[in-house]
Amino acid sequence: MHQQLEKKLAKLKGTEAAIVFPTGYMANVGTISALVDEKDTVIIDRLNHASIIDACKLSKAKLQVYPHKDMKALEKILQKSGKYQKRLIVTDHVFSMDGDIAPVAEIAKLAEKYDAMLMTDDAHYTGIYEGVGAGIGVGKEKVEVRMGTLSKALGSLGGFVCGSKDLIDYLRNKARSFIYTTALPPANCAAAIAAIDLILETRPKLLKNLEIGHWKTPIIPIILGSAEKTLEASQKLFDQGIFVSAIRPPTVPKGQARLRITITAQHTKEDLKCLASSLQELIPPAEKQ
Repeated sequence: MHQQLEKKLAKLKGTEAAIVFPTGYMANVGTISALVDEKDTVIIDRLNHASIIDACKLSKAKLQVYPHKDMKALEKILQKSGKYQKRLIVTDHVFSMDGDIAPVAEIAKLAEKYDAMLMTDDAHYTGIYEGVGAGIGVGKEKVEVRMGTLSKALGSLGGFVCGSKDLIDYLRNKARSFIYTTALPPANCAAAIAAIDLILETRPKLLKNLEIGHWKTPIIPIILGSAEKTLEASQKLFDQGIFVSAIRPPTVPKGQARLRITITAQHTKEDLKCLASSLQELIPPAEKQ
């Protein structure tokens, strides 16, 4: 089952091979710490996921951070990083709290120009645009490491990394969070395999739902600022039968608490209209950002 899932993931991501980890967190920790050490540097977007930050610290590589999606700042860091043996750029593909897409094509060009590796965290990207086409942050650009999770769109448990056969063979023999832990239960692998097939079948409906609201990704934040107001709004929506997560510090900075809406392929137009109507009643226009 594990091998079947890895073949399925490699095909989904368009790579030679894949490796499955027990969680997405362990995939990031194991991969980054296996690829770089104290002689190297890791360059990351300021809004990257916590698992990436933890992985960078564990690797002992020099951690350098550029402002969110700031390509000029990224290039300046790359220009000054020639002393390091290896340079690894890591970015979320879709950022988990704001729902915006990284400029992967631009980052890939800079990585190639300055002889750096590029790794994308596709946790919130998997299942949306693979194979759909360029212009949405994906195309034929060179991304050596494509990491993801089985617990978001795939609704199972686990993490994975896709890339060249050499990369995957290396991680099997080097990534400590893969070697020194228990593998995923076969049932989780089977669920993820079935989920990939279901995603490919239902993705057109998801993209249609995104078109309705002119959204680029299924993650839609409504920033209310106050944690108390956000929790209250989430509870009121829940009382109406609508589940919208309340995100508050430390997950987001103080003053940026938000409702985090997630659109799925199963939502109908009526569902979206109901949500919009409830939000209009709950949240004064001046508070919506």
